[in-house]
Amino acid sequence: MNDMRKVAIIIPIYHPDEKFCELLRMLHVQKEVSFDVYIFDSGSKRELYEKYLKGLTYAIIDVDPRHFNHGGTRQEAAERCHQYPYLIYMTQDAIPANENSLRCLLEAFSDNKVGCAYGRQLPHKDANILAARARLFNYPPESCIKQLSDVEKLGIKVSFISNTFAAYRQNALASVGGFPINVILGEDTYVASKMILSGWKVAYCAEAQVYHSHNYSLMQEFRRYFDTGVFHSQESWIKKKFGHAESEGIRLVINEMKYLLSYDPSSLPNSIIRNAVKFLGYRLGLKENVMPHRLKLKFSMSKNYWIKR
Repeated sequence: MNDMRKVAIIIPIYHPDEKFCELLRMLHVQKEVSFDVYIFDSGSKRELYEKYLKGLTYAIIDVDPRHFNHGGTRQEAAERCHQYPYLIYMTQDAIPANENSLRCLLEAFSDNKVGCAYGRQLPHKDANILAARARLFNYPPESCIKQLSDVEKLGIKVSFISNTFAAYRQNALASVGGFPINVILGEDTYVASKMILSGWKVAYCAEAQVYHSHNYSLMQEFRRYFDTGVFHSQESWIKKKFGHAESEGIRLVINEMKYLLSYDPSSLPNSIIRNAVKFLGYRLGLKENVMPHRLKLKFSMSKNYWIKR
């Protein structure tokens, strides 16, 4: 489709490491997609990555780290890139796996009812067994299209998406009001949920692949899941429409334990502790409205979100 030949790639960054340089190197080899790159930089040293932009059409937009917001910054980017029919959002540590990653993601829009699409995340080479298993659970090798009629079968998973590597049809994004201006995280799930309820489809493209994973510490796991609980508390309409996230979490835990029993039983204690920590963080996040501000600031991975409140 000719209108898919020019897209905007939007990448918010904050003190990126070598993975971002590798991401830029892989953008150079992408085939059959014409794109411009927009980097929203929260105080990084440009000299560390600018040389990898040579040969790409790009713009660097400075963002005050104190004002960065998962939804607001991405919405600002969407408005700045209003002339593009499709927007691809990436994070600074998502490395395209091959030369066809962008093309495969955009092919989802050949169905004119697909409002957004996301690709498959493969674990980095340094991923531990738990991080790798989580990626395989959430990003299976089979593609699928999700819509409102799938809610009974998929529950809250129906609007699952990740802005680590996701594309949006510009007019579909605008039709649901764009990204929320001030969320702790989950701006991608928020938009996908709005799209599902509005009759759009969400595509998962297993052929569109990036390397992305995190070896989180126990405290990082706690804080990430605390923030997820906060999001579901503040956007409770998502659970009301699609179901509770806990059931999906239980599926992941069971899947993980079965896998470890077969391949690495020695990791089971670590898995049990981590899942308990994640569950505690999530449940506390759900109760954030009755929690002292100082505790929310202490528990959260997104400190700036609470400092501004």
